Amino acid sequence: MLLALVLQLTTCNNSPTTINVTLSDYRYTPSTFTVPAGKEITLNLTNQGFVSHTFIIFKLGTDTGEKFGPEDKENIYWQVEVLPGKSATAKFIAPSKTGQYYVTCGLGGHHEVGMVGTLIVLDK
Repeated sequence: MLLALVLQLTTCNNSPTTINVTLSDYRYTPSTFTVPAGKEITLNLTNQGFVSHTFIIFKLGTDTGEKFGPEDKENIYWQVEVLPGKSATAKFIAPSKTGQYYVTCGLGGHHEVGMVGTLIVLDK
């Protein structure tokens, strides 16, 4: 019985994390995402908007300020783009440092009109 419990707990700790996100003009639903540090994350993204959108995770402690621009590229941890009316599945490894990471869309003023979110990374 103890062995079965240990196997169950091990399976739970190694189970993949999947997040389903809807991108629309101009927001993420949901806009807050919680993931375990250092684990593989699968994002199922559906763009219900009329234009392309990106899902950009910034490095810990950084954000775009008032406007997303070329100077922000060095602060990007990971990103993916989804075309209008399309869906995409993408994988990334969550940062190993716990904390709150800034998420935004870097296309055509989307950040400026509020297309932002938060990735919360917790201990494994």
